[in-house]
Amino acid sequence: MLSRVADAIYWMSRYIERAENYARFMDVNFNLSLELPPYASQQWMPLVVVTGDLSFYQELYKKADKDTVIYFLGFDPQNQNSIYSSILKARENARAVRPEITREVWEQINHIYYLVKEGREKKQWQKRDPRKFFMEVKKGCQLLYGIFNSTISRNEGLHFGKIGQLIERADKTSRVLDVKYHILLPTPDVVGSPFDLIQWAALLKSVSAYDMYRKEYGKLIPANISEFLILDKSFPRSMLSCLLEAEQSLHTITGSNGGYSNAAEKKLGILTSQLEYADIKDIFNAGLHEYLDDFQAKLNGVSSAIYETFFSLNALDRWRN
Repeated sequence: MLSRVADAIYWMSRYIERAENYARFMDVNFNLSLELPPYASQQWMPLVVVTGDLSFYQELYKKADKDTVIYFLGFDPQNQNSIYSSILKARENARAVRPEITREVWEQINHIYYLVKEGREKKQWQKRDPRKFFMEVKKGCQLLYGIFNSTISRNEGLHFGKIGQLIERADKTSRVLDVKYHILLPTPDVVGSPFDLIQWAALLKSVSAYDMYRKEYGKLIPANISEFLILDKSFPRSMLSCLLEAEQSLHTITGSNGGYSNAAEKKLGILTSQLEYADIKDIFNAGLHEYLDDFQAKLNGVSSAIYETFFSLNALDRWRN
């Protein structure tokens, strides 16, 4: 497969996953704002923090109220990671490899694009209740995953798409877990309170993990929630589960039976092993925020290694030789 095609499919999947996760964050936070006790202030700034775009946001806006944050994360074309920008770039990548994907995939990407475009034109961020819009974005992305998996041949393109989706998903799960640190940071006295439990439940719902967590652990306990989202091997949105699946797809592409044959496999294998042998007590003792920060940095390293190995000009030369 050409590097250009692999790169486009990889990023098409990452942008779709990013758009879906942003819709999740805002949907859950909107629900949380309705459940908060009267004395509690709505917290929208942590959503910007979790995306890693805080400094850029502060360059553009002075306050972090509901409408401004929803516009920035959902519809702002200046924000290269907003839902609008992500869907736009996913569509551009899909257009670049139109002969490599199916008509059904292309039509569904167009459906999501026009859904978000219309939402931007109708100023959905100013609506009293934008949850229906977020739900439509999530459903549209999930339907696309299903169409992609059921209509694309089991070739390298499918696996590059899966790797992009899984790397993005692992990153966003780590960030949504980290946002709890930023919410509680100014008020440690609320730890263990009913307010605290409402926030943990909202966090689980934001990654569709609430029901599976309840089935596995029952009570809402921060250490158990963190263990479930970081180290669980069977929950599809846990960080470890995403890395294990990405590693399988990478081995399928290279034909490797284990170990590593390039920098991407090496970095991904090391990071996966670190999670496989991690203990949640050790993570808490070292600091959850610090651990998640370190994970995100190493995951960026994996992403860079994938680029250098498969998509860069050097990779193209290697393939030609």
